[in-house]
Amino acid sequence: MAQGQDLEDTAKQMKQKAQSQRTASAVWNGGLMDGSGQVTADSSGAFKNLDVTWASRTAGPEGKTSPEELIAAAHAVCYSMALSAELTGAGHKPDQLAVNATVGLDPSIDGGWEISRSHLVVRGQVKGIDAARFEELARIAKDNCPVSKALLGNVEVTVEATLA
Repeated sequence: MAQGQDLEDTAKQMKQKAQSQRTASAVWNGGLMDGSGQVTADSSGAFKNLDVTWASRTAGPEGKTSPEELIAAAHAVCYSMALSAELTGAGHKPDQLAVNATVGLDPSIDGGWEISRSHLVVRGQVKGIDAARFEELARIAKDNCPVSKALLGNVEVTVEATLA
């Protein structure tokens, strides 16, 4: 039993030490409805002080971002990488994958709000593959994408795949 416990302890330690970590920070000023904030990608510096408001989440963006838009961006790029890996592994290296992710924010049953879905639309330029195989690999990539896995169980994740 000691060897089994050692393996379990090692697995716990590995989960505590992420292979890769990134950080972002946000500052919010004021109340929810009249306040505003900014979000910054601290690890990379790729974006700084992106403005966000409640209205940018629930009405028009008006030049401001939202958590849902940032999740959509993360899901689109993560999924494009996952699908590229699936296609390449199956002998069909893609020329191009254009991915759009739409993340929905909806009122929840308990009266709050929830991110309810992420819908991926991919259009691929891939030589030597038929539409059915492309769609099959697109579904597999959806299930293997780390962002999809993070959303799984809380959010409906769907994919629509077509060849260009």
